[in-house]
Amino acid sequence: MADIKDPENTILIELKDGTVTIELLTDIAPGHCDRMKELARAGEYDNVCFHRVIEGFMAQTGDVSNGDMEDGFNLRAAGTGGSDLPNLKAEFSGIPHDRGTIGAARSQNPDSANSQFFINFKDNHFLNRQYTVYGRVIDGMEHVDVITRGEPPANPDRMISVKVAADV
Repeated sequence: MADIKDPENTILIELKDGTVTIELLTDIAPGHCDRMKELARAGEYDNVCFHRVIEGFMAQTGDVSNGDMEDGFNLRAAGTGGSDLPNLKAEFSGIPHDRGTIGAARSQNPDSANSQFFINFKDNHFLNRQYTVYGRVIDGMEHVDVITRGEPPANPDRMISVKVAADV
């Protein structure tokens, strides 16, 4: 179990194989961190699939509009949506996209991140300063490593629940 220093800025993602603990980088990307906590507290991330999982690259999830596997789920639409909240301004930084970092998924527009995010399987420094890094896995990366691959996976894995550690 991870040593959680700041429960208000720590996210717990329950996967089929165990808990992934994410430390949010509020000093680097406060807007993205606030959005993740807001959506987690509203239960929006619960049961959302990993719709794009590329071996040696990353696992992407967080489409709260089209990725909820409990509620009229359409795998083809997963990855095309966000939340009802406005898009976020980019918060690019010098923090590298290392293994275990959390990046904000977006379209070509740098200010189009909303609810989707990805977890890097390895160092992906070609993404540096182009995608907002706003967290890092501090425990449970072995559970991320076994997420079912595919674009989209035929039988995708899901985030069973996503909580702010302070609320648990």
